[in-house]
Amino acid sequence: MSAALETLDRMNTALAQSQNGQMPQSEMIQLWRTQAATLPLPARFDEVLQPLLDRIEASILFSEESCSFSQKDLLASLQMWADKARLRLSNPSAAQP
Repeated sequence: MSAALETLDRMNTALAQSQNGQMPQSEMIQLWRTQAATLPLPARFDEVLQPLLDRIEASILFSEESCSFSQKDLLASLQMWADKARLRLSNPSAAQP
């Protein structure tokens, strides 16, 4: 397995731990910011990820779901980002829209 895919696995583990209450979301966000910066992905991945992490960070201020910040939806979007990153890292020559 490549180093990039191992990094992505660590990010996914942190996401799962955060969702299960085993890791504070703020710690998961910091890990994602740090680790994502090391991934050899096109700039558009960062353009999507950083605002998403910002929204998750802001959602921490709310103890329950609000009309502006659905943690469940934000975390699902983060998982979708990770899935697309995995596809890109697994096949870097494939053109992706």
